[in-house]
Amino acid sequence: MTHWEAFFREKITQILREKKSLIDIGGGLRISKEKGNRFSPRNEWIAGMIKTRGVSYKVLDPVLDYCPDIVGDIHALPFPDNSQEAIACIAVLEHVTDPFAASREMHRVLARGGYCFVYLPFLYYFHAEKGYYGDYWRFTHEGTALLFKDFSRVEIQPVRGAIGTLMRLTPAGRYPFLERMFYAADIICGKLRSKQVSGFYIFLEK
Repeated sequence: MTHWEAFFREKITQILREKKSLIDIGGGLRISKEKGNRFSPRNEWIAGMIKTRGVSYKVLDPVLDYCPDIVGDIHALPFPDNSQEAIACIAVLEHVTDPFAASREMHRVLARGGYCFVYLPFLYYFHAEKGYYGDYWRFTHEGTALLFKDFSRVEIQPVRGAIGTLMRLTPAGRYPFLERMFYAADIICGKLRSKQVSGFYIFLEK
């Protein structure tokens, strides 16, 4: 398991153990075939944990197309102040017109001590979806820290090193067994400490 995969599992597990509700903005956890436009069997353990622990899980999306539980805009979330225990916002903020407004909204609706788990891309290919969302932004480590400066706790985990990031931008990066080789190369060459990464997982606490 890579450093970022371990971080993802650790923090999502923490959220589901400590909180009783989770709003998944954009359905980025990809655990439901009915709510969202993508599903990942790799994340079925999350769905299992949600069911076992009785966590209230709801998907929020700005359109009805993919059957979300809640239709809403991340720039103006349809929740009162300090009302939500946890939020997931994975691969969303590059697609919104004002990520700073979106960050402020997530901070506003989270209860004190509430958690937020985010993924942001940095060196990553263009991936708009015509008729659904554009692709506007990329985020450095410094930009990520600035975006979430209002949170009391910010943990940032880079995704991939410089070699893995470079190869991810090529067709070779689509093959899991090759990606493991690139990860090993990043470790051997000390490139996991590089600032040239694919993106960041971020764990936030209000």
